[in-house]
Amino acid sequence: MKRSLANRSVHPVGLGCMNLSWAYGSPPPRDYAEKLLHRALDLGCDHLDTARIYGAGKNEEMIGETLKGRRKEFFIASKTGIVVDGPRRGVDCSPEHIAAEIEKSLELLQTDFIDLYYLHRFDPKTPIADSIGALARAIEAGKIGAYGVSEWSAAHIREAHAVHPMAAVQTEYSLWTRNVEIAVLDACRELGISLVAFSPTARGALGGEIRDPSTFEEADLRTKMPRFNAENWPHNLKLIDQFNELAKEAGVTPAQLSNRWVLEQDPCIHVIPGTTKIEHLEQNVAAATVPVAPEILQRAGEIINHQTVRGHRYHDAIRPTIDTEECEPA
Repeated sequence: MKRSLANRSVHPVGLGCMNLSWAYGSPPPRDYAEKLLHRALDLGCDHLDTARIYGAGKNEEMIGETLKGRRKEFFIASKTGIVVDGPRRGVDCSPEHIAAEIEKSLELLQTDFIDLYYLHRFDPKTPIADSIGALARAIEAGKIGAYGVSEWSAAHIREAHAVHPMAAVQTEYSLWTRNVEIAVLDACRELGISLVAFSPTARGALGGEIRDPSTFEEADLRTKMPRFNAENWPHNLKLIDQFNELAKEAGVTPAQLSNRWVLEQDPCIHVIPGTTKIEHLEQNVAAATVPVAPEILQRAGEIINHQTVRGHRYHDAIRPTIDTEECEPA
């Protein structure tokens, strides 16, 4: 059942840890988040994904403090490149920034080794060879095991891979976000790179519970995402209702069907759904093994796809920072 990632065998369903500190409204209480992290490892969910940006370092700090006694039990991935404070706000993948951020991540995670380290976004200001060179030096120094990139185009992935072999590409991939199918997934297959899909349940839209996005907290990132706005959500909710019925027919939860659909697209794919609830974590992990008929997966893809869903995945201010090839929505 396990799949290869950066020369390690890990559970195909990992845990995106962002939600435990930031992004989708108020995070859970610290003690509950700690229980969730331990439960993940107890379930065999051994691929944990974080980033320097998540909670301004609080996410890495929590993982490091909570799991320092279990470090040998999990594969840890983190990221750098997005700067959200001060005059340098934007994307910075300069060698100096990468080196400094790796040191901060190592300290906060309370480890001397990060299994996989991503460039969180593409930095057009820094030559790719310079960025990848910094990561290669970190690999040589034994500080990181491998590197990856997040939301990069196929052309830039190929350019980076030619400088130093790349282990993983992380990008949004779900039934309603198919951008990787344009070129990135083919590049990963050809080059032997793992594809790590974040938001495989469509930022919770295909998780079976969201009915009214107007109830989101103001700080929730989804309040600015077009697919959840008052114009597009009523249309998308009709599709979601059909999808939920299909999951019920299949005897699985909507989240399990969402995760399983992504996993079934290629053996190189991993999913890292995030959650703030232990029961949802358990459902997500089980998605790797629950039986789902091929015809159910096919029908799911026919109901939810780029031609049927309305709205872009990101709002206009964010879209220029995304390098992945763009699908035009309906």
